[in-house]
Amino acid sequence: MIEAFLSRALLVAIRVGGLMTFAPFFGNVSLPGAVKATLTLILTALLLPVYASGAKPAAGTAGEWVIMALSEVALGMAVGLTTQFVFDGMELAGQIIGFQFGFSLVNVIDPNSQVEITVLSTFHSFAALLIFMQLGVHRWILRAVAASFQMIPPGSLATVPLPAAQLLRMAGGMWLLGAEIAFPVLLATMLVDLTVGFMSKAAPQFPAIFLGISAKVLVGLAVLYGAVALWPATLERFYFHALANLESLLAISR
Repeated sequence: MIEAFLSRALLVAIRVGGLMTFAPFFGNVSLPGAVKATLTLILTALLLPVYASGAKPAAGTAGEWVIMALSEVALGMAVGLTTQFVFDGMELAGQIIGFQFGFSLVNVIDPNSQVEITVLSTFHSFAALLIFMQLGVHRWILRAVAASFQMIPPGSLATVPLPAAQLLRMAGGMWLLGAEIAFPVLLATMLVDLTVGFMSKAAPQFPAIFLGISAKVLVGLAVLYGAVALWPATLERFYFHALANLESLLAISR
């Protein structure tokens, strides 16, 4: 009895731990590991009495248990990545805008991925995090984890493969978000480039290189400042779609 209880508790903890590793905010490296471990234990203690009765009995062999544990890791990763793709889309928009501004050489180290990203990507990522917290998406994610135990009891995913194609389609949403966020600035800077190009053709003495870059950055920053007001509604829509896609993903995996 004790072995069966511990096995089910560990499966619940593994799924929650996957969320704490891959989900935005919860999986951020700035959050201390002790805090993540404590949150994992608390959520496991809260979820286990409610959902342990529906858990699959303990595996008969070590190999079966490893398969069940890996399935729980994959499910926790899927729950976390659905909203993480929104953050990746925002960072992509920052990369595109930074390249258009000529800021591609002004890079900082992203603490999460340990790679160099532009300053504007960092700005977009922080804005996405602030909107994430203001909308209460972290609470939506926790509710989604609880719902995942209702739809897929611990250990039952080992017999049903996680639909990778559905997850890949969800990942494609970050390209759509990146293009939508970056479009106003890209349009404005492209119009500045066209204007400067025509002026340089009409007046060869016009210092297109010096004035063109400055005008593009100033116009782009002005448009970016105005576009920020539209970000909460846009990100709320994408967060909602991400969680709706997660629900459909869990329904397919049942």
